Amino acid sequence: MVPFAVGGMAAWAVAVVACLLARDWLATHGRTDWLWISVAGFLLGLPGLAVMLRHDANRRRRSVRSASRRPE
Repeated sequence: MVPFAVGGMAAWAVAVVACLLARDWLATHGRTDWLWISVAGFLLGLPGLAVMLRHDANRRRRSVRSASRRPE
């Protein structure tokens, strides 16, 4: 699940860079909120990444536990 969170954050980071490069155009057309929306998307990805890291760690722990309980 971590690659999905990282991929989403990367997409938002690209949007932030694009908005920064087009900052004058955005200001001229009254669209400066796009920059802040993309920054918020990136920042909201941080807790999402933390959740996915914890989820994957718990899944690994459960699979190791279940593998050790199986009779051979």
